Amino acid sequence: MTPKLAAAAAAVLALAACSRPAEPPRRSPPPTPPAAALPAVEPPAPGTPGGLPDDRTPVAEGPFRPDSAQAAADVVQTYFADLGARQFAKAWALWAGGGAASGQPSAEAFARRFDRYAQYAAQVGAPGAPEGAAGSSYVTVPVVIYGRLNTGTELHETGSVTLRRVNDVPGSTAEQRRWRIERIETAPPR
Repeated sequence: MTPKLAAAAAAVLALAACSRPAEPPRRSPPPTPPAAALPAVEPPAPGTPGGLPDDRTPVAEGPFRPDSAQAAADVVQTYFADLGARQFAKAWALWAGGGAASGQPSAEAFARRFDRYAQYAAQVGAPGAPEGAAGSSYVTVPVVIYGRLNTGTELHETGSVTLRRVNDVPGSTAEQRRWRIERIETAPPR
């Protein structure tokens, strides 16, 4: 093949390559909708796996004494309502020791633990009977925590909240006689 003929063949091939239909653009997967756009997560029904016990005992709806187990459960309800409303400083203050029992040194540090949640809520069960020890009373309240991470992943945990208050003994302060959260223990539902 002569050099002129080779150059002409190369030009024809280059021109043919240019006239080839373009490949269709590759489609990327649709973006994941923001967690806030996803439906709200619902807790399991009582009596079902991962739900609260199916206790049909009516709850007294009248006023309750500040030292009662129902007052302790009210603190738990307030705590999770504060978290759901993103009122983290108020929730942190419901922990014993002015928030120290939460394991976080400040309300700001406590709040950062919840940055990853788009939704955070709980169902609060009936409190257990108060138990006494060394001048204090303790109550355990069952909870089912549910919500959604910012990634869209659902959150489901079951557990209990233990609260403590100092009994009405001489020298105790009003703050010490309020129910405060000592610990929260949770695990994925079984």
